[in-house]
Amino acid sequence: MRLLLGLSRAIDALNEQVGKLTYWLILAAVLISAGNAIVRYSLNMSSNAWLEIQWYLFSFIFLFCAGYTLLHNQHVRIDVISGQLSSRARAWIDILGTVFFLMPMAIAIMW
Repeated sequence: MRLLLGLSRAIDALNEQVGKLTYWLILAAVLISAGNAIVRYSLNMSSNAWLEIQWYLFSFIFLFCAGYTLLHNQHVRIDVISGQLSSRARAWIDILGTVFFLMPMAIAIMW
């Protein structure tokens, strides 16, 4: 059990560091997106390379911040519905969502 708790703490620490480093990629993606829009509309020029970089950064941010948001319990919820539920019902929704959505997707990605 101690081994699993140590592994869990190591994974949490890794997610914390990756999440903090990924914040800077959000700034880079915003600047690249804004710069590309300004150049496209003011100079009537566009570069597919910058669009590709923008999409790759977005994908990287989405994938690497997912663990960070899950660690800090900040993932997206429908507040109108979840605000009216008890904490026990919200916990069950989190458990069922993890079992039926997160785990199968993780297995499919690893496969």
